Amino acid sequence: MITDFLKDRFNQNPEKIAFIWNDNYFSFQWLLDSIENYKKEIIGNFDFNGKVISLEGQYSPHSVAMLLALIELNAIIAPITTQIESKLKEYHEISETEFIISMNLDKYEIIKTGNIAKNELITELRNLNNPGLLLFSSGTAGTIKAALHDFSKLFIKYHTPGKDFITLAFMLFDHIGGVDTLFYSISNASTVVNIDNRSPESICKAIEKYKIQVLPTTPTFLNLLIYSEEYKKYDLSSLKYITYGTEPMPESTLKKCLEIFNDVKFLQKYGTTEVGTLRSKSESQESLWVKIGGEGYQTRIIDGLLQIKAESAMMGYLNAPQPFTEDGWFITGDSVEVNGEYYRILGRKSELINVGGEKVYPAEVENSILEIDNISDVTVFGEKNPLMGNIVCAAITLIDKEIDQKEFIKTIKKQLAIKLEPYKIPVKIKIIDEVQYTERFKKGRKAI
Repeated sequence: MITDFLKDRFNQNPEKIAFIWNDNYFSFQWLLDSIENYKKEIIGNFDFNGKVISLEGQYSPHSVAMLLALIELNAIIAPITTQIESKLKEYHEISETEFIISMNLDKYEIIKTGNIAKNELITELRNLNNPGLLLFSSGTAGTIKAALHDFSKLFIKYHTPGKDFITLAFMLFDHIGGVDTLFYSISNASTVVNIDNRSPESICKAIEKYKIQVLPTTPTFLNLLIYSEEYKKYDLSSLKYITYGTEPMPESTLKKCLEIFNDVKFLQKYGTTEVGTLRSKSESQESLWVKIGGEGYQTRIIDGLLQIKAESAMMGYLNAPQPFTEDGWFITGDSVEVNGEYYRILGRKSELINVGGEKVYPAEVENSILEIDNISDVTVFGEKNPLMGNIVCAAITLIDKEIDQKEFIKTIKKQLAIKLEPYKIPVKIKIIDEVQYTERFKKGRKAI
């Protein structure tokens, strides 16, 4: 069974804490017992072998135990957290969900939908007789894509022992980063801290209370943390590592983080829903240049775009054209600069703004704007223009809102004129109060 290596490590550490959730502690023995109990209950009533299961509820120890039980029952599982309930109907249709398991603490309800999944990739995975993982992500046009993974391939890298840290589960288990955090931690018999509220205050409070050592997060959240100043109110001295990824890190944000958390090591991570999370090594923690790859991964740059060949790559999308070359390389869509073995991620090609034939990467403009005093957040995006094709626009959030906003916008443009080429300077700047990030704490790259 593909989970044997995990259960061996659980059995070697039965009294260690696997999860902390809602001030409750769950040992690896509890996890082992819960997996077996769920399996016994299900086997007596349902045959989940090769069936598509929508596992819905909070990201809790109970949901993780159910996930592991379903893997052992050879199911194809789509973990779905409460944060994205509004998309449930579309998820069910795309995946042809055959059973829904709705989790409520340690209780659950199983609903048979009446669907029979006939997708070619689902059939292929069933013929392999392996359990599967379905992850949903938004495409460049905001359309939902369903990526199907073979768990037997995803698990390969977790066989190699790693380090034992208390880690915050910032990204949830319906996201490739959350999946990686979960299985890296439990495969090393380490503790995962799950919290339901991911506000800066709640994160800082949890770090202090549970002596969290690793915070995997996003540049967007780190920017929120800086300007909330919640880090000043709590003892965060247990932190050893802050890892960041999922979007380009503004240099100004990284610089501020290094000043605030001067005893913490910052690590840039890189991964995608389609190929998993790669091993990474930053040129230095002050640098945004990173070397990515590791065992099971190869990288190359074609036409300025990063491509990855991976043993852990998804089988494919259920509902979209396959993003692989004929020789099996995944086309990430990320534009990069190259310096020897190191890459610098510039941003998604799909987000690039073409201004009269000149290329503008939103992340570069955002970084320059964030260096200006009194700005806590910014989103840069393109807007169609009959003369230039597109123009650059920006939505900004202020720290002190009691200022002359028209004059401040003029000040922004004057300061940007010193740093940026004219075509990169936003033609339109709007001051807003709304949040500028998605439920996954990533920059929401759209017109505001």
